[in-house]
Amino acid sequence: MTTMDAFAEPDPEMEAVADELLRTDPDGARWAAVVRHTYDMIYNGAETGRYRWDQLMKTEKTHFGTLFEINAQREFEFDGGDQTDYRIAGHQVDAKWSQKEGSWMLPPEVFGRLALVATGNDERAIWSLGLVRVRQEYRSEGANRDKKTTLNSLGRSSVRWLWKDSPMPANILLQLPRPNVDDLFTRKYGTQRTNQLFRLAEGQLVHRSAVRTVAMQLDDQKRVRTNGGARSALAPEGYIILSGTRDEQKQIAADLGVPVPSRTEYIAVRIVPAGPGFGVEIKGEQWRRATPGEVSTKPAPLFGKTEE
Repeated sequence: MTTMDAFAEPDPEMEAVADELLRTDPDGARWAAVVRHTYDMIYNGAETGRYRWDQLMKTEKTHFGTLFEINAQREFEFDGGDQTDYRIAGHQVDAKWSQKEGSWMLPPEVFGRLALVATGNDERAIWSLGLVRVRQEYRSEGANRDKKTTLNSLGRSSVRWLWKDSPMPANILLQLPRPNVDDLFTRKYGTQRTNQLFRLAEGQLVHRSAVRTVAMQLDDQKRVRTNGGARSALAPEGYIILSGTRDEQKQIAADLGVPVPSRTEYIAVRIVPAGPGFGVEIKGEQWRRATPGEVSTKPAPLFGKTEE
């Protein structure tokens, strides 16, 4: 899981910090959520309708690292360092983010210390996080006017990766064909855009942030629920929209053979009636997932308005 030179000197501080990070988040799910949340914050889709990195201004892109640092501190409640961002396992650690792996900007005060370096790619829905000791021999020769430098090839190869190209909750708007998403945003009303999102993303996980972005409002549940939301609008077409906040709905997703949503996700599934013993029981009737192009002959069952 590391790319460090096998003959590198032992670094007990790095090992202690690595152990603490892995103890608090064994599978990396919490860090993945931090990265996802930071992308969503910087897009600010509920107000702007943005969902891509290339839609951001230069100053916003620069601000991403600060938001990542703050969101990580809130999630893990790290103590503050003296000259660094955090104190982890009693050791000073500085947090650095770069959209391009290896391009972390390292100020003079972090030289000789540990840096928590992270990167991600929203289009590929992956992220990486590791630790490196910022040694003199790891620094590139050039520096900017703030005397910040990057890691040279030796430094980049010395990063101890705790998670490398790990998955994070995907931005469905980046997973769908771009022309379809562009067309979606031509619709005048948030309800129309939300309904079309679930049609396009049938059988795929939809994060709440994507619903807020296409609806351009903060209350994603209002756009999804039965009374006037996507559930009631799409039921005549055979769609059910399942939420990860309800165990019953998660089980239905599993029984239908589609991805099971987390608490921050939805999934729309188009279903048709099934014969006895050939489907999944939903609201007392047998249903199965519709095949591509199959006509829905009966409206899908509705979940109560409180079943978000």
